[in-house]
Amino acid sequence: MHDSYNETLTYIRRKIGDFEPEFGIVLGTGLGKLVNEITIAHQLMYANIPNFPISTVEFHSGKLVFGELNGRRVVAMQGRLHYYEGYDMQEITFPIRIMKLLGIQKLFLSNASGSLNPEIKKGDLGIIEDHINLLPDNPLRGGNNSDFGPRFPDMSRPYDEKMIQQSTKIANELGYRTHKAVYVAASGPNLETRAEYRYMRIIGGDIVGMSTVPEVIVANHMSLPVCAISVVTDEGFHADLQPVSLEEIVAIAAEAEPKLTTLLKELIVLQ
Repeated sequence: MHDSYNETLTYIRRKIGDFEPEFGIVLGTGLGKLVNEITIAHQLMYANIPNFPISTVEFHSGKLVFGELNGRRVVAMQGRLHYYEGYDMQEITFPIRIMKLLGIQKLFLSNASGSLNPEIKKGDLGIIEDHINLLPDNPLRGGNNSDFGPRFPDMSRPYDEKMIQQSTKIANELGYRTHKAVYVAASGPNLETRAEYRYMRIIGGDIVGMSTVPEVIVANHMSLPVCAISVVTDEGFHADLQPVSLEEIVAIAAEAEPKLTTLLKELIVLQ
């Protein structure tokens, strides 16, 4: 893996020259248009980057975008990777390692999720303050690379407290319906059953999705502060749960996208 990181970094640095990103951003389902707010300096297709996994989800663009967002230098993943696509955890989190090696100081994650909590409605934003990991593997399993971090990293505060407070304050000032939330990570790609939604609520979850936690584990391993914000796209708490389509989820994510875009733009200026 050491050779893989070096090969990938050499390729990217050759393409971006002296551009040094301050922050990394991962854009989730239906949330890729934040890229339109970035003054783009360079963009690289995942498929052209050595050792870089390729996003197979049809509505994910699969680009690594370098540029300025509200005057701050960023690198954004337009299209994230998921366990359900068949990748192992090391492959999913490879881009996070690369962004850290490129010099980012903080990581911003977005995703789409389903609500487990009747107080949280579709279209709301969830500012993730903790998580429950129900994924069947861990990106730190196997030999530890001490250049990245310790064998047993602490996870008592996986999400940066200051950024949680800042994003909550910004959202309240903008009048957005926002909640601090515990995120449950499931493997997917199927949505949950009624019994699974009840179970996840009982064990302390507020929202559920199929991503984010592997990236957060790896970021914490590397002492990289994380902020994660979710767009709630469906509600799993109803007793008479009705089927939901992927098209509905993507449409609701797209409708809420301007709120998340504005929030991230305001938040990044404060860092």
